[in-house]
Amino acid sequence: ASDVYKRQDISSIISTIEQLEDKFNNKFGYPYTFMNDAEFSDTFKKEILALLPKERIVHFVKIRPDDWNKPASIDNVKYIEAVDKLASEDVQYVKKVSYHNMCRFYSSKFYHQEALTYYKYAWRIEPDVNFYCNIDYDMFQFMEMHDKIYGFTLNLYDSPQSVRSLWNDTLEFVKENPQYLNRDGAYEWLKENVQNPENYNITGGYSTCHFWTNFEINNLDFLRSEPYEKYMDFLEKKGGFYYERWGDAPVRSLALGLFADKSKIHWFRDVAYHHFPYTNCPSSPPGSNRCDKK
Repeated sequence: ASDVYKRQDISSIISTIEQLEDKFNNKFGYPYTFMNDAEFSDTFKKEILALLPKERIVHFVKIRPDDWNKPASIDNVKYIEAVDKLASEDVQYVKKVSYHNMCRFYSSKFYHQEALTYYKYAWRIEPDVNFYCNIDYDMFQFMEMHDKIYGFTLNLYDSPQSVRSLWNDTLEFVKENPQYLNRDGAYEWLKENVQNPENYNITGGYSTCHFWTNFEINNLDFLRSEPYEKYMDFLEKKGGFYYERWGDAPVRSLALGLFADKSKIHWFRDVAYHHFPYTNCPSSPPGSNRCDKK
């Protein structure tokens, strides 16, 4: 969700869609669902529809206020004090309530939007991203055929101050609900403390490793499953999306690492993807024309 009324925002979305159509979707014809916390302008809709083939299905969704806005349960005095403290520690975006809203929305609300009711998979696409290589196979079909529940391109460390209490709160949830743990989860990945031991120490045991959710393909059945939904309800009550700056990336990653079989998580290493400041750059076979010379 973003302020799509600004000319530069429309242009950045158009650039992304043009690349996605050229590199992937002109071969497979999947629908698009655009979501925003405000009504999309007629200008935005007109430009998007003019960009795509007439047969392409496109949904424009206004996010329900309860799914986007800061909940009434959040103590505003506590929120302001917490934000000021995190800002003094140079945690990015912490003073933007819209960023907190966005993190909460992508963690626990987006997959409940009515327009996605009948979809099993959803690929998150952001403005201002680049796709440098042709994707010649159906990634959704790949996920289905190989029983994958999550696809990613980038794996990063998060700001430990932004998730200082997330790991201990998560352990509290796990202690109350041990039946949700997957014996084949990615525990080593979550607990790794070699490259950034300070992150591990600040968070009380979490590496802060997370999937870069600006690119993610979700099996929505996993997000709608009992373990994930109960975990989201638990985190909502803790308030850490506002009293800290819990991102949807570490939240999603912790859920996957604890409640999913790690063999069902797939790295799309062959997808050449860029979202500032990070790039997933695959190797192309000698003589291949699959990737642009950029």
